[in-house]
Amino acid sequence: MKLYISRFILGLMILSIQFISAQNLSKNQFKVKGNCEMCQSRIEAAAKKAGAKTAVYSIDLQTLTLETDNKISTDEILKKIADAGHDNEKFKSPDHVYEGLPGCCHYERDLNPSPAEAHENHVKKENEFYVKGNCGSCKARIEKAAKTAGADSAEWSAEKQTVTLNFDPSKTSSDKVLKAIADSGHDNEKYKTSDAVYRNLPACCLYDRDIPFGEANPKVHFEEETKHEDHHDQEAAGMNDHHEQHEKHIEGVTVTGSKAATALSKKEAGLVFNIDKKELLKAACCNLSESFETNATVDVSFSNAVTGTKQLKMLGLDQKYTSLTKELLPEIRGLASAYGLNFIPGRWIESIQLTKGGSTVTNGYESITGQINTELLKNAKEPETSLNIFADFNGRAEANITSVSSINEKWSQTFLLHGNGTFGDTDMNDDTFLDRPKGTQINAAYLLNYNDLEKSGLGSHFGINFIRDERTAGQIGFDKKLPQDKQNAYGVGIDISRFQVWNKTGYVFKGKPYQSLGWMNQYVYHQQDSFFGLRNYAGKQHTYYSNLIFESIIGNTNHKYKAGASFLYDGYEETYLKNDMKRNEMVPGIFAEYTLTGLKYTLVAGARADFHNLAGTQFTPRVNFKYDFTPQTILRLSAGRGFRTANVFAENQQYFASGRSVQILQNGGNIYGLRPEIAWNYGASLQQEFRLFGRKSSVVADFFRTDFQDQVLVDLDRSPQQLTFYNLEGKSFANSFQTQWDFTPFRNFDVRLAYKYYDVQADYIDGRREVPFMARHRGFVNFAYATNKNNKGGFWSFDTTLNWVGKQRLPDTSTNPAEFQLPVYSNSYAVLNAQISRNFNKKIRAYLGGENLTSYYQKNAIVDFRNPFGNYFDGGMVYAPVMKANFYVGLDVTF
Repeated sequence: MKLYISRFILGLMILSIQFISAQNLSKNQFKVKGNCEMCQSRIEAAAKKAGAKTAVYSIDLQTLTLETDNKISTDEILKKIADAGHDNEKFKSPDHVYEGLPGCCHYERDLNPSPAEAHENHVKKENEFYVKGNCGSCKARIEKAAKTAGADSAEWSAEKQTVTLNFDPSKTSSDKVLKAIADSGHDNEKYKTSDAVYRNLPACCLYDRDIPFGEANPKVHFEEETKHEDHHDQEAAGMNDHHEQHEKHIEGVTVTGSKAATALSKKEAGLVFNIDKKELLKAACCNLSESFETNATVDVSFSNAVTGTKQLKMLGLDQKYTSLTKELLPEIRGLASAYGLNFIPGRWIESIQLTKGGSTVTNGYESITGQINTELLKNAKEPETSLNIFADFNGRAEANITSVSSINEKWSQTFLLHGNGTFGDTDMNDDTFLDRPKGTQINAAYLLNYNDLEKSGLGSHFGINFIRDERTAGQIGFDKKLPQDKQNAYGVGIDISRFQVWNKTGYVFKGKPYQSLGWMNQYVYHQQDSFFGLRNYAGKQHTYYSNLIFESIIGNTNHKYKAGASFLYDGYEETYLKNDMKRNEMVPGIFAEYTLTGLKYTLVAGARADFHNLAGTQFTPRVNFKYDFTPQTILRLSAGRGFRTANVFAENQQYFASGRSVQILQNGGNIYGLRPEIAWNYGASLQQEFRLFGRKSSVVADFFRTDFQDQVLVDLDRSPQQLTFYNLEGKSFANSFQTQWDFTPFRNFDVRLAYKYYDVQADYIDGRREVPFMARHRGFVNFAYATNKNNKGGFWSFDTTLNWVGKQRLPDTSTNPAEFQLPVYSNSYAVLNAQISRNFNKKIRAYLGGENLTSYYQKNAIVDFRNPFGNYFDGGMVYAPVMKANFYVGLDVTF
């Protein structure tokens, strides 16, 4: 009995001690700068090591909540956090510690000093002066000149473009020292070097001369590269925060920071490029198919000489193997495969995220070569309405109206309206066929956004979109109003109606910023009625998609996971000639993904199981690994599996405008008698950043291989009069190598160079061959230059892109009569695009551009064009542009 009483008393004492200790704890919240999960882990660990009882850091709110007792002050904890590399409201991290953080942790550093350093910084600023230079030779010359003029010591920083001086005022002055530095060849905030001295500097020392000179202590304007990614993907809440640029005014110094138009994300484990809307303004960019004209990763090509459609290719494979999403929801797939790129206007796009290789399992199973996600306009600091008007010299015109506004502090809305029309008869190669179809499109969307993440943790995004597109192509003089059997001319008619509605809702758990729940839903109705000469093709598609994602941590934020379930329903009704085809695909699925974050590495491993009613159970594992050798040297590895069901009619409409008959060699599968397509993708990339010409430069080299376990082959070689589909029996693979170099030779001038090598082969019925229409070698050059802004914010910009495409294997036409035969390989060619734009102020922009300025075009784009109803007619043998040079003008007005 005494033992029980003793235990009870002991337990009561322990509880009392804990209660008293808890009463002595105080809870405080502080602003601390961080950028990712690694930052979160480092901040919390530093706080606890410094004596905090608990520490919870919120990346979204940039706040640290501490529980401490009376034995240690919060200042001591915040000082330790700063020593670990994270600026906070009281202390600033030493520069060398911040620079030593991994690249993904380079948050935006406020230029205002912390209170604890204000006095010290003020003293330093009295002897710190702005001096232009470019390299190590500049540093030696500047410091030598300063010491010669009487300075006891001088330290010049290439990064800050400042020199810190220590001198005895009785022996010299800052004016005397800065005059000596200018005489040695280096402009500074008080004196400018003579042109003769500047020109005699070594080539590596020729810095940009961009300082306004006049009175002492002038306003100095200079640009600073932002060191962190502005794109934070809050998938659960469906919210994306994009900041184009910002300005800070500190003691007469204006610092302007701008996000790169295209940036490779340093924090992502996968190879992810963030393409900003500024990149899209470098070219015509009337729709998504033209959004990659200045991008080296994606190949854009015409797929048909009759309908004028464009298709994307990535890693050496057709567009159908890339997951194309909008707002992270499935978008261009199924019946929309052929023309869906035309349904996302360029002026509607806020940003694009391009992932090469295996993407996350949370977004589905169809991605094989990568993912391209488009985010629509929905973020604006102030209400903004914009009008865009575009016209080219060959009868194409379009108009866009976009409006983003806030309803109140939690609700905002976006109106998007697009209309285009092609009215001219364009036939540049004199084959009597239109080089592009005539017709019109009306496209309207409304987006509604709710954001109360900070208070209730709830966010939601709603969207609705309607499209009506009508196109007529074929021979000039074709009259769409007459019945097909009463026409002498060959015609093509394509009428599409599309409606979709979607919602994304997310909840972030209170007090747990690392834990969230997101639910995405979408319904799509797509209808197409079309004819190609005497052939009819029509289809209807109903799609419902739902995805539920839960995200949290295991122990701490170094161990993060996502888990959830998805459901996809596709209902298809198709008619080709007199054949009616119907099928329903239902795919419930489950998935899980684990992210392990270390100081220098990130591992993302995931898997999903999908229970396809026609294709059977499919298991899809994917893994991405990133290792930071240094903040400037990053290695990435990836591997993963994907599968999809082939829509053989919708995805190959470019061959309907021909004399080819369709043949499907069935093998017992449940979709057109064919098995689903399954492939593995493996990749490795190395990213290296360095400074060249005193500015940031980067080189990225990557290699990807795709191995098909099963594939639906499109055989164009079996006979020029046949289009044959069958499942792979053997091997099919695609090797892709790309290297890209981005650098800035001088201020406001950006250069992008790239080379790509593809090796794409498959075992067809009659043996292994190169896949047609895929060049082994490709080259890419892009130049972008902008002048400095004037007082009204006006400036000029100049952009030009050269694409070189090597020879491509063409389908076998050897059994055709000699006059209708194509060579085995095409010629190589180059396409030059250029654009000049003038921003008169922040409200008005005008631009003039040209496409295919080399005027290279395929003269024999249509085989046997004189007899379009004959056996040898073929409009699908396209490997190059079908139009000569084309010029356009445009105007952007913001209200």
